[in-house]
Amino acid sequence: MESRITELEIKISYTEDLVEELNRLVFRQQEQIDLLFREIRALREQAQNAQPQEQRSLRDDLPPHY
Repeated sequence: MESRITELEIKISYTEDLVEELNRLVFRQQEQIDLLFREIRALREQAQNAQPQEQRSLRDDLPPHY
């Protein structure tokens, strides 16, 4: 009986360590997700601000040999 209790205590200890490690991993991933979300938002704003104000025709982009 004593050995079973010891084995369970060891397993609980490993499980607690694993849960703590996974919590740290999830926290770091959430930080990365938040950073990527902010970067995407900034890129969208840049793209919206960089759009030309006038509409161009595709004929304006024809190479000179046509």
